[in-house]
Amino acid sequence: MRFTDARATASVCTPTRYALLTGRYAWRKPGTGILSGEAPLIIETNRATLPSMLKQAGYTTGVVGKWHLGLGVKKTEYNSRVAPGPREAGFDYSFIIPATGDRVPCVFVENGRAVGLDPADPIRVSYAKTNNPFPGEPTGRDPGVKLKIKADDQHSDSVVNGISRIGFMTGGNAARWVDEEIPDTLVAKSVKFIEQSRKQPFFLYFATHDIHEPMVPNAQFKGTSKIGTRGDGIQQFDWQVGQILAALDRLNLSSNTLVIVSSDNGATLGSRYEYEDKAVFHRQPPNGNLRGGKGTLYEGGHREPFLARWPGHISAGATRGDLIGLVDTLAACAALTGQSLGDQDAPDSFNFLPALLGEKIDKPIRDQLVLQNNNQRPLALREGNWKLIEPDAPRDGKPVSFELYNLANDLSETNNLAASQPDKVKALSARLEQLQAVKSTRLMK
Repeated sequence: MRFTDARATASVCTPTRYALLTGRYAWRKPGTGILSGEAPLIIETNRATLPSMLKQAGYTTGVVGKWHLGLGVKKTEYNSRVAPGPREAGFDYSFIIPATGDRVPCVFVENGRAVGLDPADPIRVSYAKTNNPFPGEPTGRDPGVKLKIKADDQHSDSVVNGISRIGFMTGGNAARWVDEEIPDTLVAKSVKFIEQSRKQPFFLYFATHDIHEPMVPNAQFKGTSKIGTRGDGIQQFDWQVGQILAALDRLNLSSNTLVIVSSDNGATLGSRYEYEDKAVFHRQPPNGNLRGGKGTLYEGGHREPFLARWPGHISAGATRGDLIGLVDTLAACAALTGQSLGDQDAPDSFNFLPALLGEKIDKPIRDQLVLQNNNQRPLALREGNWKLIEPDAPRDGKPVSFELYNLANDLSETNNLAASQPDKVKALSARLEQLQAVKSTRLMK
């Protein structure tokens, strides 16, 4: 089944993942923007999460892949057990990329410990906005440093595996990953988790790194798409999903397993790395006719693929036009497993299970959805077919310019109706202020 109006609640990764796992808009909590590789855990350990709720329902829970939700209490320390982290957020098992592939540290962390770390070669990480704090460690700015791909200045700090990153790192040489091998590693860990958990209910949050920069496809995919690095990365992602589905088939679990595939934000329109096929890369419209992309409040930043498979329960090939967000996953899974949510649990999550099962619905799953970029403001509001985007300028006594679009006939957001529809702008702006004032949109009357 394909949902055609599904949304990442933020147009960048960290806040969307926070919303997915907590059922709470990330803009409600300061400090939930894109994190560094030394940021503390941003999920409150006393908050109900998707995995902790499923644990209460008797599920074994696991996360494999990109985490990017912080680790530890203050500055993350990678040379001993890192906590709090995925376990404290509700996961029984974790094998994670701490932040992203373009940020240090470039090591995997399994159940709180850096994989393959030599205690005699401790990991040190710095996101200082100064010159290299680790003399002797190469950076992408150093003359004569051999790089697989060059990068912009932001991504030209420490070099790992011939690729420069954001942030500085020294030590942990035996633990450092090889980018081209990441897909095989994540698939192997995921399949092993499924195999070991197959005799009881399980939940796997499989967070691939494709197609996040740096895009360094494995040799078996490089050049196979015939449309450049981005295409090769998509094929690599497709292979990973296929390996998970094949494992479910092999273990006779497919008919009893709900699989959902989506993304944490829209596609990046440019590139921070100088791929050898950059000319091809920039000719591809990854968001089709949608305006904007990752990091914007336009449709290209939030509207996501959302595919669901559950043989025998979901109609194959069906489509749904219901407005849903990834923030709604927790409420839907609670309904699926018969769990009750407290008043403070998943405050912004709505149950889309009836739509998933193809049931007739008398009223919308949700009549509104608040969207963000990276920070608390500006925000955007979807209500019906209308979309209001707040201005980026301060409001303190200064004129502001909202944007208003009717997505029913203007999905590309080319016709700003704010000037001709002042009453609609006023009403939606007031609605957005109301939603920010309440602690739970799910419990609103």
